[in-house]
Amino acid sequence: MFERFKKAFSGNAKDTAGPNSQLAHGPVSEWAATQGFGFSVDGTGRGVSLEGNVRGRPWRLQLGSPSRHYIRGEELRARAQLGVNEDAAVLVMNRPLKEALEKQAYELYTDSLRTSADPRLPEEMRWLAMYDEVGWDNLPRAFWDRYGVLSDRREDAEAWIDPALGRLMLEWSDPAPSTEVPFMMMLLRGKLYLRMEYTPADVGILQHAALIFTSACESAMDDWTAAA
Repeated sequence: MFERFKKAFSGNAKDTAGPNSQLAHGPVSEWAATQGFGFSVDGTGRGVSLEGNVRGRPWRLQLGSPSRHYIRGEELRARAQLGVNEDAAVLVMNRPLKEALEKQAYELYTDSLRTSADPRLPEEMRWLAMYDEVGWDNLPRAFWDRYGVLSDRREDAEAWIDPALGRLMLEWSDPAPSTEVPFMMMLLRGKLYLRMEYTPADVGILQHAALIFTSACESAMDDWTAAA
């Protein structure tokens, strides 16, 4: 299960970027227009950006080359400035990725020849060291089998990842990403971030990821009073 992650973190790893999906921009542009999202393509003609707002707060979703070694092919990433309580910090990550990062962190800790200054190491490893995994009863077992949730305050995580958001994170339409496809979402310092591997490279995956992200934005704004 973790062989792909092992290769990604290996110093001898070959380029894991993989082929670009060559997804036609037309369907994405047409869908964005029906949703009222801004749409643009970067200078290479390969990277795509979508822009919108949730209750007046701007967000941006990008599809392009990966910025993490554990992501193959294209990466889908999103960011929103929500202005919610900056003390709330919650990380949700699919379990294979979480366990692979934890294993890598342990190997670094026990290997005196390597240090945390390794530039290939993602900042997600610091988050895993900072926060404890939490859980509660009103999400189905399937959610906990697929995802791990970390926070320094369980009540913040439980308030944000409500049953409706939890269902969205499970109910991917076909062709759906497997449970091993890297996925993470982070609420930190009043901002929301999403990062995942775009596999399979299908417009439906992009649409559902955007729905998860905007729904997560709404849930965060429902739960915390906007910062003054």
